[in-house]
Amino acid sequence: MKLTPAQRAQFERDGYLFFPGHFSAEETKVLTDAVPALYSRREAFNVREKGSDAVRTNFAAHLISEPFARLARHPRMVGPVMDLFEEEVYMHQFKINGKMAFEGDVWQWHQDYGTWLNDDLMPTERAMNVAIFLDDVSEFNGPLMFIPGSHRKGVIEAQHDLTTTSYPLWTIDHALIRQLVDRAGGKHGGMVAPKSPAGSMILFHSCLVHASGSNLSPFNRVAVYLSLCAVSNHIRRFKRPEYIAHRDFTPIALLPDDCLLKPYPVETPWKDGLPESALRTSLENIDTVAA
Repeated sequence: MKLTPAQRAQFERDGYLFFPGHFSAEETKVLTDAVPALYSRREAFNVREKGSDAVRTNFAAHLISEPFARLARHPRMVGPVMDLFEEEVYMHQFKINGKMAFEGDVWQWHQDYGTWLNDDLMPTERAMNVAIFLDDVSEFNGPLMFIPGSHRKGVIEAQHDLTTTSYPLWTIDHALIRQLVDRAGGKHGGMVAPKSPAGSMILFHSCLVHASGSNLSPFNRVAVYLSLCAVSNHIRRFKRPEYIAHRDFTPIALLPDDCLLKPYPVETPWKDGLPESALRTSLENIDTVAA
């Protein structure tokens, strides 16, 4: 999938691209139907909400579930990122975030690259998220909020928040958030929250500042995030376990466009459980280990 010159210009200006209805209802259902089996498993790859049994984040489903293994190779998901980077990409992270009805907690204001830099020693911000919504997203069920153009601020100093939610995050000072929102237009466009039907896709820069509120509605808001990194920009440290920050830097080989509707063969090496190696961590620099 190639981007138009207008889409490229919009991405440079705003830091994100929005594709409503990018996947059909039939394609989306294939993914939605596979989520309950993943969320039901009592394994490390399911992070649950603080004080709740609701899943906040499921990691590495593309190594466990065939539908998500195919999504991880889908040309409509991966192609635009390869087009923007003009380089092959690998899967740095694969998440199914479950902001569940009544129980989905906040994601604080942050840049994704802040975590990838501080925890994983990713050299530059040549990585980004591309997400597909598995549920309708409205103003009621905790939609993503972006500060348009905030990626142009570059890498922002962040603090490691270990207490607000069940998942640690490198978060941004509230005073700076106010400045960024004012710079982007204040009450007149300084924040946006794309709302759309299930099957919509959103792609955003790794330095774009974003957040989401809690879900107090009776409607789930589940979304799949592919964090794709340019192969030349692979991480340099394995501080986080492999099921969170992947260590296979092999370029993604795309499947045909109908891969969610046809059983193209894919490997799911972790379908029977996480290997011991997926839980190992190290604070050493990869280059040092290689030397």
